[in-house]
Amino acid sequence: MTDSKIAPGLAKVMEAPGRPQQYRVIVRYRKQVSISSRPLAGISRPKHFVLVPATAMRASGEQIRALADDPAVDHVWPDLPVHVCLSVSVPHIQVPRVWAAGFSGDGVPIAILDTGIDPSHPDFAGRIAGMVDFTGQGPRDNHGHGTHVAGIACGSGETYRGVAPGASIYSARVLHADGSGYMSEVMAGLDWAVERGVRVINLSLGGAGPSDGSDALSAACDAAVDLGVFVCAAAGNYGPQPSTIATPGCAEKVLTIGACSNRDAIARFSGRGPTDDGRVKPDIVMPGVDIASCRAERTSVGTPLDALYTRMSGTSMATPHATGAVACLLEAFPELTPAQVKERFVRTAKDLGMDANAQGSGRADVYHAYVDEAVVPSPPLPGPRPGCLVSLLHLLVRDQ
Repeated sequence: MTDSKIAPGLAKVMEAPGRPQQYRVIVRYRKQVSISSRPLAGISRPKHFVLVPATAMRASGEQIRALADDPAVDHVWPDLPVHVCLSVSVPHIQVPRVWAAGFSGDGVPIAILDTGIDPSHPDFAGRIAGMVDFTGQGPRDNHGHGTHVAGIACGSGETYRGVAPGASIYSARVLHADGSGYMSEVMAGLDWAVERGVRVINLSLGGAGPSDGSDALSAACDAAVDLGVFVCAAAGNYGPQPSTIATPGCAEKVLTIGACSNRDAIARFSGRGPTDDGRVKPDIVMPGVDIASCRAERTSVGTPLDALYTRMSGTSMATPHATGAVACLLEAFPELTPAQVKERFVRTAKDLGMDANAQGSGRADVYHAYVDEAVVPSPPLPGPRPGCLVSLLHLLVRDQ
């Protein structure tokens, strides 16, 4: 038996008195093995993934140990719970100056993996390119978190406008009506989004699992980045103590977003680094305190302002600011790789004078990330669109 293949946390639970009969696990196979052809005796309804060679299943302790003995198996992870990351933003990060230069994410496909979306909300009219459900509860948002997050990233409202109001939206419901879910459901959403050619994925969710990037969901996120898809992940709301970065915010290749106020104070709840393997996280911070954005029909999460809008706080709200900002940059410079875009944001962030494991490189400045030419060669900047004043990236959702 190869106990080293079983994640330490899972092995500890399996050895505890009164242990459960079955466990939710994600089994990673060696790359040369065809997962779909692997014999899975006694396993019902296994779920196979594309980004990483893995299968999610429920298995007994005996079955898990048998899997660990299989030379084709590389690792057995626990399928851990994840949750929404709840707790005047667009002008503050200089977004209107980017709009004025002619870029609002037009046509850039982004994916929101969350509690779903309200397709009837007027701020998304004509721009929802796809909806899917991995929870069994339907793709429509009956919690409210996903709709609020989508509004920050790309809502087109007049009063509360998202960062990239021209982006096309793919919504994958991976969290249940109570705002919780499992890594395997999020991984299924990642597969779906990548298969549809999205350029940016938003993960305003996280779990309190191992914070060294070795978990299944972090591995899937890094694999998506390797395929050229930018992933924005919340730092989580487990702050203010050190080493409280949530997963998958601990993944190495994602852009991990902490939360600050519109006065550039780091939010107390915002997750802090370092990661368990000593890396600085978050990468940057974005506004995430008292953010007004879209309200899903028949929901009351946050502090409702009227029938269409509500206020919420959290790294969940900070993260879609980054997602929308990335969409704007990719419209301007579609050839940029995820690593190049990440470097622009990190390089041009405003240093808030805080510890790096609280602020990362500082509060993002979208306009300076747009005009920065020191990171990669960029084409000449286009002139402003007719009727636009030359100005760009402040805060995405106006705080009133």
